[in-house]
Amino acid sequence: MIIDQRALGFGSGERAVFASDPWTTRGRLFAEEGSLTRSEFQRDRDRIVHTTAFRRLKHKTQVFISPDGDHYRTRLTHTIEVAQIARALARALKLDEDLAEGVALVHDFGHTPFGHTGEDALDAVLQPYGGFDHNAQSLRIVTKLERRYAEYDGINLTWETLEGLVKHNGPLINAMGEGIKGPVPLPILEYCELQDLEIGSYASLEAQMAAIADDIAYNTHDIDDGLRAGYLTFDMLEEVPFLSKLMAEVRAKYPVLDKERFANEIMRRQITHMVEDVIGVAQHNLARLKPKSAADIRGADFTVATFSAEMAETDRQIKKLLFGHIYRHPEIMRIRAGATQIVTDLFHRYMETPAEMQSHYWVDSISGMSVAAKARHVGDYLAGMTDSYALRAHQRLFDHTPDLR
Repeated sequence: MIIDQRALGFGSGERAVFASDPWTTRGRLFAEEGSLTRSEFQRDRDRIVHTTAFRRLKHKTQVFISPDGDHYRTRLTHTIEVAQIARALARALKLDEDLAEGVALVHDFGHTPFGHTGEDALDAVLQPYGGFDHNAQSLRIVTKLERRYAEYDGINLTWETLEGLVKHNGPLINAMGEGIKGPVPLPILEYCELQDLEIGSYASLEAQMAAIADDIAYNTHDIDDGLRAGYLTFDMLEEVPFLSKLMAEVRAKYPVLDKERFANEIMRRQITHMVEDVIGVAQHNLARLKPKSAADIRGADFTVATFSAEMAETDRQIKKLLFGHIYRHPEIMRIRAGATQIVTDLFHRYMETPAEMQSHYWVDSISGMSVAAKARHVGDYLAGMTDSYALRAHQRLFDHTPDLR
């Protein structure tokens, strides 16, 4: 029996002319037969969810180290929130929801243990060998490091999902081929030699929605977690006029409300306002651009999915609030210093004694590697660690491990 996926609506539904079309995907690096019941972007999303890297996000820091409490966001719960917002944005504009969700689910695969602190530490020790970039590491994971399939390394995602992963935040090079935010990470350049991801253009609108969903999610949940941890107070939120107005609205409607419900009412309104703002701006930009295809989105000279000027200022103010009261709080800085030491110590120990990287598949062949190749593999191993695994590894190898509580 032959099943016509498109005729039966598997993975389809009404799409805008500028949406990415899974039926005309640019394909995968390694050609495969299609699924009888799922679109190519659905298959990408499903592959992403079944990876080891996705499961590891459960025990990787978002802002607060996981032992601090069960209710703080982890990198996994953050990712799920981003995916939910990205899918809602995609649905509003009749985009391919599966592609938007897939890019959102994979966008943080390359994050190290201990959040951005771990990334900074790993970047510092890897500077002689090209540095470390979590976005490039995400690409390495899905094209090389996941070892699940018989015929290839990685998970063989479609061109559109890989493109969204690499450049959801915008083009990486200008018209002269120069890196817009510094040199393009080597893993991205190496992969583009195999399959050109066109890093000089914008990504699909689905990927752009995943990127702005990331901002909306962490702007909101970092406030929520900051209130729970005591680093933020409701009085501090008054520093941001947008948040002050939301609190006034909640107080007017619910004069007597406990702190937890009050905080949730603020957060849900914040997400709603930001989502509606992005949708409105995107509609305005689409009316101006008049795209006839997804290629027209990529060929634009501006980001279609973005905040309005007013909401961008609110975004700036919220980030300033978070940096001032949470990210640079003395206690957080103490913990960050300890996390930096753990990552740095482990890198140097593994470079000296690779056999300490227990059960890593390439350890037996490391003797023939160049120092740079060995450093990159050590970086892969460290980046893949969860917070708890990194702590246990350090405790096993060193007499003193910093207290991250």
